[in-house]
Amino acid sequence: MESLDEVIDAMIADRVIHRHRRIWLLVIALVVVAALIVLATGGWKEKKGRTVPTLTAPATVTAGRFEYNVTKATIVRKPKGAYSDAETTLQISLDAKNIDSEKQESTRIDPDLFRLVPGGGADLVKGDSATCKDDRIGWRLVYGLPPESCTVKFKVEPDFSADEIEIGVLQEHFVGDNAALGANDDPYWHSEDAAAVVRMKPEVVIDKGGEK
Repeated sequence: MESLDEVIDAMIADRVIHRHRRIWLLVIALVVVAALIVLATGGWKEKKGRTVPTLTAPATVTAGRFEYNVTKATIVRKPKGAYSDAETTLQISLDAKNIDSEKQESTRIDPDLFRLVPGGGADLVKGDSATCKDDRIGWRLVYGLPPESCTVKFKVEPDFSADEIEIGVLQEHFVGDNAALGANDDPYWHSEDAAAVVRMKPEVVIDKGGEK
């Protein structure tokens, strides 16, 4: 039979255990609430940060079947004319090389593989067009040949300006689809994701439409 002291000690221990249990339950509840708040406000994304390297131009980026040497950014302003509105275009200059050792096919640069990163939570802007070889649209780069000078253009607002430009470069992967789902598992170039972000200070050029 337990003594009175043993019963008192047991009661005290039981109260201590319950008190600590309540504290832990309160802590867990606070953590859950904080997690829900973070998820609701997108905080995880901000805290996670960028998962690809950020480079400063001139910079070389190996991205899928291409190697790009990104050199500069230019904001081209076209003033309002008698019969046209003011326009602004962001142009990214780069040297591109076809390094597709998998298929060794000639292919063109896809402007969809470039993104303007505005910052401040704004949506990314896809490249609008890509030209190479004296500004020719759809020029195909041949595997194994030296790099070609190319330009990727972005449509931006007429009053667009920035002290610094960030361009996201995407890369494709030479992989097949999931054969378990009935798809063809022969590899091909697709499934693009981010390869790098290139940062540069743009110059501003006024396009007067050939006026002197």
